[in-house]
Amino acid sequence: MTLPIATGDVDLAAFLEELRLWVEMETPSGDAAAVNRLADRIEVLARDARFSVERTAGTLGFGDILAVRTPRLEGYNARSVLILAHIDTVHATGTIREKLPLREDGDRLYGPGIYDMKAGVLMAFEAMKLATKMGHNLPIDLLIVPDEEVGSKSSRPLIEEFARNAAFALVVEPARDGGKIVTARKGVGMFDIIVRGRASHAGVRPLDGRSAIRAAARLVLEIEALNDPVRGITVTTGMIHGGTGRNTVPAECRLQLDLRLPDAAIAAEVIDKIRGMTPVDPDITFEITGDLNRPPFAQSEEGARLFDHTAKIAAELGITLEGMVTGGGSDGNFTAALGVPTLDGLGADGAGAHTFDEHILVSSLAPRTALLANLMASLDSKA
Repeated sequence: MTLPIATGDVDLAAFLEELRLWVEMETPSGDAAAVNRLADRIEVLARDARFSVERTAGTLGFGDILAVRTPRLEGYNARSVLILAHIDTVHATGTIREKLPLREDGDRLYGPGIYDMKAGVLMAFEAMKLATKMGHNLPIDLLIVPDEEVGSKSSRPLIEEFARNAAFALVVEPARDGGKIVTARKGVGMFDIIVRGRASHAGVRPLDGRSAIRAAARLVLEIEALNDPVRGITVTTGMIHGGTGRNTVPAECRLQLDLRLPDAAIAAEVIDKIRGMTPVDPDITFEITGDLNRPPFAQSEEGARLFDHTAKIAAELGITLEGMVTGGGSDGNFTAALGVPTLDGLGADGAGAHTFDEHILVSSLAPRTALLANLMASLDSKA
C-alpha cells in the first residue's frame, strides 16, 4: 500500500503552537461561554481552510455544536466519513494555573483536557486539511460537541442525525494503554432510586417508623449482586444519601447507580431486573428512574473490517495497531448503535485523563495524524 500522506507532512511545530492555545482556553462542560470561545477559534480556522461550517446553538445550558465539512456540490448527498470530537473537559476553570499547568517534560506535554481530547480534535482538523489537499473518496464531516463529558445530552440528536448519513464513524477520543484504539465500548446506564419509609422518633416511638436506610441497605446488596465479571456486567451504587438526624428513623434514602453493559440483550436483562426490584416491607416504596445514557457499542463485522483496513495503514506508518474493549462510554456508542461501522480512540497517545497528571506523548501526534488523514482519504463504500 502506497500512502499519499506521510508523517512528515504534519507540521508538528505549528500543531503544538495551536494546541497550546487551545489548552490555555479552559473549557469545562458547564461553562457555555468558555466552550464557545474555543468554538469561535475553530470556526475561524475552519473557514480559513475553506471548509464549510454549520454552527448549531447550544441547548440545556451547553455551548454550541460545530459541524466542519469538506466542500461538496449543492445537492450532493453521498454518505460521509463522520469524525466525532468534543471540546469540553472535566477540569474546572483555574486548573491550568493551580493544579495542572501547561508544561513539557521530555516527550510529555501536560495540561487540562490536552489528552481528553483537545489534541484529538486538532489532529482530526489537521487530518481533514491533509486529506482534502491529497484527495479523498467520501465527503468528511467533523462534528465537534460541547457536552460529551456529561453525557452529550444536548448534542445526541445531531450526532444521530449525522450518523444516519455516515458510511463510517471515526472517534478521536484518546488512545489507550500505549496507543491502542477502541473497537467496542460498554453501554452506560444511569439510575436514581428513592426509597421511602416512615419517620418516627428513634427513642420514643421507634417501632412506629419504617427505616428507608435499612431498606436501602438491603436493596444495595440486591443491586450489587447483579455484578458479573464473566459476562461483562458492572453495577455500582455510586452515591447514597438519607435521613434527617441520628435520632430519627429515616423516612427517605436516595441511591445513584452506574451500569456498564456489554450488549443490548444483557442491557435489557439487567435494566429489567433493576426496574422490577420491590421492597420486602409493604410500608416501604421504591421510586426507580433512569435508562441507558449510552447504548452498547459492540464491534460489528463491518467494524472489524474497518479496523483491519486501519491497521494496514498504520503498519505502513510504522504503527502496530491493537484494538481493545473499554467500559467507558463515548459518542461512538451512538453511531455504533445505529449500525455505523465505528472506530474509537484514534486521538493522541498519553495518559491521565480526568486527573491532574493528564498528558499526551508529543511523539504520537504526527504519526497518528497521518494515520487519520490516510484513513479519511482512503475510505469508500467498499472499505
